[in-house]
Amino acid sequence: MYAIIENGGKQYKAVEGAYIEIDLLPEEVGKKKTFDKVLLLSTDDKVEVGTPYVKGVSVDTTIISHFKAPKVTVFKYRPKQRYRVKTGHRQRYSRVMVDSIAFPGKSEAAVKVKEENLPAEKAAPKKAAPKKPAAKNTTTKKSASTKATASKSSTAKKSSSSAKKSSADKKK
Repeated sequence: MYAIIENGGKQYKAVEGAYIEIDLLPEEVGKKKTFDKVLLLSTDDKVEVGTPYVKGVSVDTTIISHFKAPKVTVFKYRPKQRYRVKTGHRQRYSRVMVDSIAFPGKSEAAVKVKEENLPAEKAAPKKAAPKKPAAKNTTTKKSASTKATASKSSTAKKSSSSAKKSSADKKK
């Protein structure tokens, strides 16, 4: 059983227990979202096509995560004109899990049996614990102090070399 839904001018195939990646939704992660614009409903025995939407059918979903697509490089070029523009774009998406497809005539007993038989791997993934920041590097303080001593010794060498030069000038 599946349904074809419309969101943001695009069509998506919604199958119970599967994920859909749609354009970014303004809702937070973990919130429920219901899509009422169902264009087609296919059950085991029949197919209903809406004009434009199928009445009484909705798709209940849960927002799992928000993410960005890989970067797309846009390069504009006009030959012999010294015109070159390079930009990039990353589209933002929401990953949504289809919980159920509700329509008139769907028995509640079948829904309960399906939920009990879902494997554990299709459950919503847990968020990873935030990473702890790395320990501060203390070598920068040491290098700063070694730089200071190095600069002192270099000034001492310069002054001693200038003293040698002045004594050499006196001998002449």
